Amino acid sequence: MRIFLFFIFSFCFYVPFAQTKKNVNSSSKFDNSSIGDNKILSNKDKSLLKNKQKPPINLYKIYTLQQDTTFVDTSLTIKSEYKYNLLRKDNFGLLSFSNEGQTYNTLDFGLRKKSSMPSFGYAAKHFNYLEANEINYYSVPTPLTDLYYKTVMEQGQTLDAFLTVNTKPNLNFSIAYKGLRSLGKYVNYLSSSGNFRVTTSYFTKDKRYYLNAHFTGQDLSNQENGGIIDVSQFESGDPNYKERDGLEVYFKDATSLLKGNRFFIDHSFKLSKTNPNSLVFTHQFNQEYKFFEFTQPTVSNRFGTAFSNNISNKTRYNHLYNKLGVAYKTKSYGDVAFFIEDNNYNYYYNSVVYDSSGNITVPNSISDRINTIGGNYTYFAKNITAKLLVSQAISNQAISTIEANASYKFNDALQFVFNYLKQNSLPNLNYTLYQSDYTHYNWYNNFKSEKVNQFTVTALSKWINLTAQYKVLNDYLYFDNTTNDISSLLVSPVQYDKTINYLSVKANKEIKFWKLALDNTILYQNVDQSSAIVNIPQLTTRNTLYYTGHVFKKAMLLQTGVTLNYFTKYYANDYNPLLGEFYVQNETKIGNFPMLDFFVNARIRQTRIFLKAEHFNSAMTGFNFYSAPNYPYLDFMIRFGLVWNFFK
Repeated sequence: MRIFLFFIFSFCFYVPFAQTKKNVNSSSKFDNSSIGDNKILSNKDKSLLKNKQKPPINLYKIYTLQQDTTFVDTSLTIKSEYKYNLLRKDNFGLLSFSNEGQTYNTLDFGLRKKSSMPSFGYAAKHFNYLEANEINYYSVPTPLTDLYYKTVMEQGQTLDAFLTVNTKPNLNFSIAYKGLRSLGKYVNYLSSSGNFRVTTSYFTKDKRYYLNAHFTGQDLSNQENGGIIDVSQFESGDPNYKERDGLEVYFKDATSLLKGNRFFIDHSFKLSKTNPNSLVFTHQFNQEYKFFEFTQPTVSNRFGTAFSNNISNKTRYNHLYNKLGVAYKTKSYGDVAFFIEDNNYNYYYNSVVYDSSGNITVPNSISDRINTIGGNYTYFAKNITAKLLVSQAISNQAISTIEANASYKFNDALQFVFNYLKQNSLPNLNYTLYQSDYTHYNWYNNFKSEKVNQFTVTALSKWINLTAQYKVLNDYLYFDNTTNDISSLLVSPVQYDKTINYLSVKANKEIKFWKLALDNTILYQNVDQSSAIVNIPQLTTRNTLYYTGHVFKKAMLLQTGVTLNYFTKYYANDYNPLLGEFYVQNETKIGNFPMLDFFVNARIRQTRIFLKAEHFNSAMTGFNFYSAPNYPYLDFMIRFGLVWNFFK
């Protein structure tokens, strides 16, 4: 870590200037020309660099695989406050646990995304795991460094260090590492993680060949205490239990570890040098190895009986993915593409489970090959964008996807976005196969594919932003505790054989007066189902009243205010550390407690400083705040940090 920081700082002889974030391009998947244009410097820009003047802001580009492009952002807005967290994004709809680096409970069911392909599973451990589509690529006229630092709950810190440089106008490299260590306030609750990533982007001078590639190495380790045993001690407010390590927890020596390495390539070749109407050949490659491990030297009867006196569960996963495509790109009528996908995986253990007769009841692996074909169409006009994706398995798996997106911009004050998704998806692999040293936690299932029909409409205007989502779920998969007793966790996967109807409406509006602003986000959710399977809070809200203004003769921009987070009571899903998953429970409600944060932020040139008193009302409004049953939310604490950008 020290060597890496020395490497970063050795490139940090930079001069400052502020930049702002702006969506500048939402190109077709096969239209990379705008990215190349972003990377090629004009004669004016070259002259600025030669004379050591500041390059234009719009040359510092961040873009995704979908070619959605933004500028580097060093501004200080309320969005900066919302994104200043471990995930580096606005986490409205997620409820964090009491220690940094632990999992999140999901308040907004609309955040649940699932691929049609079977994934590894262990979803509760993946919030801080960067997937392939979350990796960004860069184009910069001068080297750029981004440093994120934040204090944690106890004994540790979070640091995210990033450096990117264009060695040539058409060749970019970036390297980054995010490290975390936090002891936490409760017994056996340490978090430790590392996210290493390297990216490169390249295109030929004639802009016919484009390449984006990355490597990631990630490990997320958590001590798992299973929650507190006696909640009455926590809720009593007794001074003897104000030091949280005095509360008894279920597990004192359990640990989970998620680790993975990935190598990813996405590249394309345009057949014609000059004709804008041309064939484009594409290829995407993804090779990833993961494992999830749960160790517990002392057996706990909370998980039932065990085969061994020392629990050591390890699930391994190899994934190899190739996607070949050919597209016809036109200047006036959009792009049409056809592709074929080859998806290979091997999910395995080093043992099998026998019944009393000597027959294998739980095998050691699932290996499969899934082939799909599909096509998509993308059309861009002055005020209209439309996309259509269709894919279908040609092997013997029941999976398919139809997705349509359209947006229409009436004017600068009003825009509508529509999305429709119809998807049949295979179960995540840990629903199908799981092995453990605990007797109950061994299964091999043959579930049906999950089915979803989803409609989403968004209205973006200067008056209010509204998003409505309606989702119909069939053959929904979930984990359930068969004992209905929180002190005894015999959790198994279950498939719901009836229909679930889900509706949500989300509204956002910021009201400004003078240097004051009130930012409001409200989420309403409702579900229609025969049994209580999808449990959600009916109302979730975040309201921030804040002041923004310059001080010290405009040398510093100051931002200070109070944020209220609140959600209504509901039967929240509980966390099972053995599985790394949340499970449905209908015995204990959480919610109906306010979470108030006071913050003071500042920007000096390109440095943003953050200071926050988190949940400062915790001792005033009663000790009934939980992230999940038996898992208390965080107490009042003061944390600070900064985000610092350097430009050469």
